[in-house]
Amino acid sequence: MPVAAEIYYSLYREAEKDTLPVVLMHGAAGNHLSWSAEIRRLKGFRIYALDLPGHGKSAALDAQQSAAGFARKVIEWLAAVGLHRAVFVGHSLGGAIALELGINYPEHVLGLGLVSTGVRLRVNPQVLELASSAATFYKAVDLIVASSFSQHAPARLVELATRRMAETRPSVLHGDLLACTNFDVKEQVATLRRPVLVIGGTKDLLTPLRYAQFMADTIPNARLYVIPDAGHMLILERPLEVAAALADFLRAIVYSPGEEV
Repeated sequence: MPVAAEIYYSLYREAEKDTLPVVLMHGAAGNHLSWSAEIRRLKGFRIYALDLPGHGKSAALDAQQSAAGFARKVIEWLAAVGLHRAVFVGHSLGGAIALELGINYPEHVLGLGLVSTGVRLRVNPQVLELASSAATFYKAVDLIVASSFSQHAPARLVELATRRMAETRPSVLHGDLLACTNFDVKEQVATLRRPVLVIGGTKDLLTPLRYAQFMADTIPNARLYVIPDAGHMLILERPLEVAAALADFLRAIVYSPGEEV
């Protein structure tokens, strides 16, 4: 995987410089593999999947974790890879980062994909407390994963998600959860003027469907795509449906090749 501005990322269809650039941003305690291969390899687009700072193979954070702080680092990365504008697609905490980008850096945003996220992301205080200590970190992981999938998710998928989250440093998970619970752009989202796709699952316990419905109702010209019986981690649980919805959305975005810096 290449690295730019201390952020590791995967890139699909690197040679196709004339195609729309799309940046995937994972959720709390995730990495680029939190996105299924079907989404990371969407045909017809240049797909960048990031390891956010402090996650995966990316360098450790140099400041307190927050959605706004992550957004600033993503803008640094964007310049480092020679892109001026892109579509940003975020899951959960990644969606909060995408919203920060759309609100505070609109000149760099062609569109937003907001998946299993919301304008506020309050975290259960019990989970926050458990995640704050290495001694109880694994209990926090178990609680989070238990709320992340629908009852239809394959057991092996749940086990894999648990193992990947457990490999995250406890301080990173706790910082991510703090970034979520401190995030609030409810009063700013109506200012967004870029194309927006909101995706939510009807069985999402962490960011219930009403979160997606609020964004779709509040953000001008936002589109809502609902996946029945899908949980919070629908990017792994229902990847083909998410990929199809994203592809349909991305094909409608106007992009002029050669917009790179």
